Amino acid sequence: MKNLILLASIVLCFQIFSCSKDSTTSEKFTLLTTPTWHSDSLLVNGVDASGPGGMLESFNGIVKFNTDYTGTFGSYTGTWRFAFNETQIVIQSDSLQLPITAVIDELTKTSLKIKTSYAIPQVGTINLRMTFKPQ
Repeated sequence: MKNLILLASIVLCFQIFSCSKDSTTSEKFTLLTTPTWHSDSLLVNGVDASGPGGMLESFNGIVKFNTDYTGTFGSYTGTWRFAFNETQIVIQSDSLQLPITAVIDELTKTSLKIKTSYAIPQVGTINLRMTFKPQ
């Protein structure tokens, strides 16, 4: 009988500790992956850069963050992930020279706003701000 109680206790401990928090999704994950987003404004140093020849032209259009961490970001396809306790997002694509790491300024059901800065030799620092609305 003692062996049965010990065995049951061990099985119960395994069940309790095998439950992973990774199986649950965070609110930010759900907010980001539920809608299909559409670019609202794409700014470089406060100036619209979404038009033809603009620095962010390729991000113009539909943005979709899939639950498997892949996605479509305008004309790019690639992967995404959260960083720094879900306060930043990293977007990677074979079409981009470097991954984009951006601070999440706002993430709600009705708005996604991200910003980042890059230092470009002979140009200086450029500030990017991208806002999206659900489609």
